[in-house]
Amino acid sequence: MLGNGADAARRAIESEEQLLIIARHVKKAGAHLLRGGAYKPRTSPYSFQGLEDAGLKILKRVREETGLPVVTEAVDHEVYDLVEEAADMVQIGARNMQNFSLLKRAGRSPKPVLLKRGQSATVEEWLMAAEYILERGNPRVVLCERGVRTFTRHSRNTLDLSAVPFVQRESHLPIVVDPSHATGKRHQVTPLSRAAVAAGAHGVMVEVHHAPEEALCDGAQSLHPDEFETLCRQIRLVYQASTSP
Repeated sequence: MLGNGADAARRAIESEEQLLIIARHVKKAGAHLLRGGAYKPRTSPYSFQGLEDAGLKILKRVREETGLPVVTEAVDHEVYDLVEEAADMVQIGARNMQNFSLLKRAGRSPKPVLLKRGQSATVEEWLMAAEYILERGNPRVVLCERGVRTFTRHSRNTLDLSAVPFVQRESHLPIVVDPSHATGKRHQVTPLSRAAVAAGAHGVMVEVHHAPEEALCDGAQSLHPDEFETLCRQIRLVYQASTSP
């Protein structure tokens, strides 16, 4: 769905001004999609949970302003209709990968679905979760590898790039990679994005923020706009090298 070593830029929605600044930067750099988090399921109930309905309205206005298609997460049945109406693509996050009633609802949706791998899920369980959507009649599913929980301490999770060629052998579904959530560390995002494209991923989804030190969440893993621009140039070269005869 992304293809050609393409990028989707992502960011929690903090304000319309903030999202517009980032959207303009990433579009200029070559991003194909903008992922904005209106609903933010967090480990701690005291962390920033997103702007919710107001965030969806901001996301729609930014889409109208920039022309970038938008992706955002539906965290439960209560908000699925709202998200479906606002977004061009609906994300089902890692914590909901086996929320089977939510998967069935996504299967009735006319919108494409971005299905993230659960943090402790095998690839087979992930593919079966996708089958719940496909079986209900929605063929437009994109898988997203975002790291699995291991015993490492040098990154938040372990990015499983071996899942990319395995999924491509076992399934017809496209697969993208999210190195930002996998690592939680800015300096690891660019090299792992290059590796993801070299492994055959159809695209990467990375966090971008123009002032990450002031971000309400995920600032430590967010690229600056100039870093994202450099990343886009690099992965295009990697894609060209990996697909040349």
